[in-house]
Amino acid sequence: MALSSPAGAQRYFLGLDAGQTFTKAVLFTEDGRQVARGAASVATSSPRASWQERDMEDVWRAAAAAIRECLVSAGVLGVQVAGVGICGHNDGAYLVDDDGAPTRAAILATDSRAVAEAAELGEGARGAAALAETGQIPAPYSPSALLLWLERNEPETLEKTRWYLFCKDWLRFRLTGEIATDPSEASASFTGLHEQEWSDEALRIYGLQAYRELLPPLRASSAVAGQVTRAAAEETGLAEGTPVVTGAHDVDAAALGIGAIGVGSLSLVMGTFSINQVVWDAPVGDPRWQARSFLERGRWLHMSTSPSSASNFEWAMQNWGGGADYAEVIEAARLLDPDAYRDAPHFLPYLYGAPLGYGAGGAQLSGLRGSHDRHDVFRAVLEGVAHNHRWHVDALRSAFGFSGAARLCGGGAKSELWTQLMSDVLELPLEVTDSTEAGARGAALLAAIGTGTYSGLQEAAGAAVTVVRRHEPQHHWGAVLQDRYAEFLELMA
Repeated sequence: MALSSPAGAQRYFLGLDAGQTFTKAVLFTEDGRQVARGAASVATSSPRASWQERDMEDVWRAAAAAIRECLVSAGVLGVQVAGVGICGHNDGAYLVDDDGAPTRAAILATDSRAVAEAAELGEGARGAAALAETGQIPAPYSPSALLLWLERNEPETLEKTRWYLFCKDWLRFRLTGEIATDPSEASASFTGLHEQEWSDEALRIYGLQAYRELLPPLRASSAVAGQVTRAAAEETGLAEGTPVVTGAHDVDAAALGIGAIGVGSLSLVMGTFSINQVVWDAPVGDPRWQARSFLERGRWLHMSTSPSSASNFEWAMQNWGGGADYAEVIEAARLLDPDAYRDAPHFLPYLYGAPLGYGAGGAQLSGLRGSHDRHDVFRAVLEGVAHNHRWHVDALRSAFGFSGAARLCGGGAKSELWTQLMSDVLELPLEVTDSTEAGARGAALLAAIGTGTYSGLQEAAGAAVTVVRRHEPQHHWGAVLQDRYAEFLELMA
């Protein structure tokens, strides 16, 4: 069905960002200016230790509610939305049958039921072959490890399953009725590192050839992959026939949303995960990072990650913040005072996981004494998150030349003090952009590209992204931060 906006009406693009706790729908003008936002949470269940699941219908209902709230808040008609882009958390499993009905609850990327399977697939010669073919070694949340776990523990689920989808693919299916995924998500386990297409060799390495037919068709991230159906229009307030692009992994979308898209561009996301990633024009395999397809063919995003960033501070605030304002707590922690670090405690930020091969003992608060108070503990958490980001960045720095200042987004980027500490610890200039919803803006820009408003990533980012703050490394620390980082590495080992 053809769409027609009221004469002279402003056109908008909607970005849907489906995280593992909240789903956000954000409306943008063509030049990337945020207009309105809607959000809804999705409950996570843990039916067994180490399991993290959620109801797939709840995921859709939250997305539909967020979209409707966004449009109502903006006072915008559905027909004024020229396109929809979607991003979401990668890894995990969203399984559906021939009719598109879920065959089990969604498995999240914070799930660790498949620890044994990941170790089995990633060890020895098999792990080396997987790294060479796919650009990564399986983690417990990887599709390869989860498929093997399902084969061993829930074969009846796989017998009913027709498609193995990622979160954003499930939401796009509910919007359009079309099955697909994009290369940025597909490269989680089963695409060839160089070909950027589904790889029979990858499936052979993992012993999962029987599940080739579960892998959905591949479409470019900015390709129009369907239109909003009548049923979805009634639930969301969007107009029937609105184009929906394939979309992308949320970290790829975030890179676009903050303009970190050129070769050598380093970007960091401070959220549940410590995301540290660099775009390159050739794939480079290493166990310390994942080499995955980026938003356009011939580009790769090298991601050194762990579930160990700003969520640690969130946990500390929930338990000991006493309802205090986050900014006040960070101010009181004296993050930029070298004297505050004398005999100060260390924190390993591994409450939810750690870099591959590290942090087996979980999070640690080390060196705590009776003379310390809550401010010392909060500072240790904030510093520990920064040191963990440095571990990842140093891994990437050993193989890639960074171009320009690194771009930072996520919850931690909201604090100027924490951002400055990050710059000092990383020994890199950091830039924060005008985007408070980087993933959603990147998704919306993919929709703008797919519908012809922009010719590609560079033009879209150039029109939409503005740097609002820049931090240069300060040089008053002496050896304090280097010594602290060396101590951090000793605890990490």
